[in-house]
Amino acid sequence: MNNNDNEKESKNFAEGQEYAEETENAEDSPKAPKPLKKLVRVNKSTPKQEYHGEHEAPEYHGEHEAPEYHGEHEAPEYHGEHEAPEYHGEHETPEYHGEHESVRKIEADRKKSYKDLLTKIISIAASFVLIMVLVLTMPILRYEKKGQPDERVSIITFFRRWQPLVGLEGEINKQDVQPNIDENKVPQDFNDGLDLPQIVEGQYSVLFLGFEPDQYNTDIIWVVQFDIAGGKMNILQIPRDTCLPDYTSAASGKFNSIYNFGREDLTPIQRVVNAVQENFGIPIDAYVTTTCDDIVDIIDTIGGVPMHIDNEIDFEPHAPGTKVIPAGNVVLSGEQSVWFMRFRSGWLEGDIGRVKNQRRFMAAAMQKLMSIVNDEGKVKLYSYLKKIYDNKWIATDMSVEDISKLADFASTLSMDNASVHMVPGEGTPNDDLYVGTDGNRYSIYSVHKQETIDLLNEYFRPYQKPMLLADSAIVEYYTVHNYDIYDDNGATLGEMEDATEPPRA
Repeated sequence: MNNNDNEKESKNFAEGQEYAEETENAEDSPKAPKPLKKLVRVNKSTPKQEYHGEHEAPEYHGEHEAPEYHGEHEAPEYHGEHEAPEYHGEHETPEYHGEHESVRKIEADRKKSYKDLLTKIISIAASFVLIMVLVLTMPILRYEKKGQPDERVSIITFFRRWQPLVGLEGEINKQDVQPNIDENKVPQDFNDGLDLPQIVEGQYSVLFLGFEPDQYNTDIIWVVQFDIAGGKMNILQIPRDTCLPDYTSAASGKFNSIYNFGREDLTPIQRVVNAVQENFGIPIDAYVTTTCDDIVDIIDTIGGVPMHIDNEIDFEPHAPGTKVIPAGNVVLSGEQSVWFMRFRSGWLEGDIGRVKNQRRFMAAAMQKLMSIVNDEGKVKLYSYLKKIYDNKWIATDMSVEDISKLADFASTLSMDNASVHMVPGEGTPNDDLYVGTDGNRYSIYSVHKQETIDLLNEYFRPYQKPMLLADSAIVEYYTVHNYDIYDDNGATLGEMEDATEPPRA
């Protein structure tokens, strides 16, 4: 240290000492002002901070600037007078852009909650449907049917096969039938596509019986065969007076008595089925029986059957005017339809005249079926069938599904693809009546056997081997044919639409 420095330090010390004395004296004086601040000795050995201004703190570059602060009131990342992070308007909060935006947000939240609720409901419903499908399609029920092995089936299959009306007549036996299938026409892998419980693939034959009001004898005996593979329908009419004495204990030996007077070890319906199969060689897949009263309800349900009546029909001539169908274009009610089909006394040919007249009703009923499908739709047709089924206006071993399939198939046919035939034969002359087991004489219908077999081979055995004389149990009572007008009597329903009534007596 040089002399100048020593002098300066001595001078500073003297001045400090003098200042201290003055201060002490001033504090003792009441008029002395208070000091502004006390000086604090600075430790010169402390490292000097990066301070560059009067009020500047570290990294501070303005009057009131904090670190990373570049404006008068600016906070970090703050760039406007009142601007907060991501804030761009005077009253704007983050993500808020208008006065009504909070309302929109509430509505959006509400819509989202609705969507979430709807999604949950749909998910639950879908799960329920999936569970129900699994339950309905699982093989959990035991299905038993005579002549077939027991099996486990699903609920859907069980109800499809359910036959609630079969208890009225019972099931028919299909196991003992010898169909003699022609394998050249029906190979083992052949499928007609209709999926019915049939004896011969490609065809399905239904025996239809209509009873008299007393439900004793069968007035109407038809075999309705659906040629599924060929797209046709053929109907065989068996006259009620057809003589088959080996199948009934009735003295007259007539077909219409087989139901009630056939073999005692068989059910009534099985008696008739066996007679058809063994005499006419047509395997019967199912049956339908009904009564006159039921026919009335069925026809009334579908709204009647439109027909043209050539001449007035008086069903009860012994009580004139009580049951009359007027001539002209009429819509037959259920009751009138029964009168029309059963009317017999006025025809020159008696029962054969009635059989011929029934063909005209078949044509009209077929036309009605087609009009229901075309005008009201198949759903309406199925509703009619279900009502008939539910009210038990028929007895059948077919399920609702089977009937619906057949009705659907029939509705696709044209009138020219549906034909009707009567068993060839002739009635007995009055001077040569059939002598019954009781000794009385009866008027019967004698079948022409060879002509009948020819007819059956042509129309009713499309997928079977030809039938021979030995294959039929028909007994021909009049081998010398006096009449052959019924041997070739087939007609399509289209031809029957414009046909006139049979000759009157």
